[in-house]
Amino acid sequence: MEDGMEAHIEVEKPTTTDSHLQWSQWQLIDSILPTGGFAHSFGLEAAIQARIISGPEDLRTFVIHVLENTGSLLLPFVFSATISPDLETWQKLDRTLDAMLTNEVGRKASIAQGSALMRVAAAVFSEIPSLKSMRDTSVGSGVVAFHHAPIFGLTCGLLGLDSRTSQRAYLFITMRDVISAATRLNLVGPMGAAVLQHQIVVLAEAILTKWMDRTVEEACQTTPLLDTVQGCHSYLFSRLFCS
Repeated sequence: MEDGMEAHIEVEKPTTTDSHLQWSQWQLIDSILPTGGFAHSFGLEAAIQARIISGPEDLRTFVIHVLENTGSLLLPFVFSATISPDLETWQKLDRTLDAMLTNEVGRKASIAQGSALMRVAAAVFSEIPSLKSMRDTSVGSGVVAFHHAPIFGLTCGLLGLDSRTSQRAYLFITMRDVISAATRLNLVGPMGAAVLQHQIVVLAEAILTKWMDRTVEEACQTTPLLDTVQGCHSYLFSRLFCS
């Protein structure tokens, strides 16, 4: 009887822990988390004004290209930070990405979202004191720029997400934010946006499979035109988004 009770306790304890972790993990990709992602269009607004995008089909192509670029350039940083969520690795990844981002508009957007995510994560996930200590150590030091992808991977790793899930989550929030921007720019309605997101899921998973688990030495741009267009965002006469 005692053995049976002990066995029951051993099974129940990790289940409860896993359940609590899942709530935190879901919160990380919840749109209500104030990380500033909805202030950016990933170059979509500039692409519209440059007449690269004029309708739903162009939008679909744009979203796929953004996901491809995100997979090839940023997933390696998410992956590396997830599997080694420590201060030294994160700072090294941040410096590397800062040197690789040549598009100043995209670079500033990455820093703005990363800084917000680090601040929010340190405050919300108080059960992980290392997040706050790493932020306190780095703020004002000039050692890191606080780019978004490495911080997202770092947070995922500390929250217990496996590397595949963290990389899939990063592609998901990218897709979500781009399609949200398209809705606010009247390219597509709310229902059409939901349909589009569902239709792209299969391609997004294929992009994940293609680019996941790569080292930062393999990070690259696959659609440089998007990078160029986003770089023109600051020259727009009027604009709704920051990037």
